[in-house]
Amino acid sequence: MRYLKEFRHIILYGLILAMLVFALKWLQWKFVLVDNAIDIYIGLVALFFTILGIWVASHIMRSRVETLIVEKEIIVPQSEPFAINTAELQKLNLNSREYEVLQLLAQGHSNADIAASLFLSISTIKTHVSNLYFKMDVKSRTQAITKAKQLKIIE
Repeated sequence: MRYLKEFRHIILYGLILAMLVFALKWLQWKFVLVDNAIDIYIGLVALFFTILGIWVASHIMRSRVETLIVEKEIIVPQSEPFAINTAELQKLNLNSREYEVLQLLAQGHSNADIAASLFLSISTIKTHVSNLYFKMDVKSRTQAITKAKQLKIIE
């Protein structure tokens, strides 16, 4: 208790100094605000619009993904042995050489390969391929092969 009485003046002096420092800092802050008020307001407005711009951009740029489920019936052919559909083959009215060319096309051979294997010229093969396109009513090798497989005239 005796120490408290001795230190009472020191504590009181310390509190008064602390209050004076607080008052000086408050006055200094007040003058900083008054001197730089326009800069502070501009900074706050800029900060506000920056945050607003980020928020708007994040909402605009948000991807709008829709999940769409498409059901499609797929026909899976039965695993029965292949048999040539002679009725469709007769409807197309293909001669034997055109049918040979169609089979080689389905195997992936080029015109030059087909010409070499059948001992014909490339121009003759081109004529046969052109006749195939006309008779099958297609415009490309892929369409011809697809149609021939659908008609079951090639394997």
